[in-house]
Amino acid sequence: MKINETKRVGATNPYAKQNEPRADNTKKAKQKDEVQISAAAMEMLSTSKLNETERSARINELKQAVSSGTYHVDAGKIAEKLLPFIRE
Repeated sequence: MKINETKRVGATNPYAKQNEPRADNTKKAKQKDEVQISAAAMEMLSTSKLNETERSARINELKQAVSSGTYHVDAGKIAEKLLPFIRE
């Protein structure tokens, strides 16, 4: 008994399509990816660059406060920020 008989009616070769050259690719123009940045995003980028010195100064202050042990976490502010997420 032959299980893999190749001459039977309706037999398909799943690899036959891979061997055939694709004519569709020659007709289609290749599409390129395009990125558009909104005006709001551009504004955010520009303001973040302007405030970079202030931000780095604030980061240094926080680092010094943490290393010296004087950094205080306000639990009330954390609770206010978490409360809307808990209510959902």
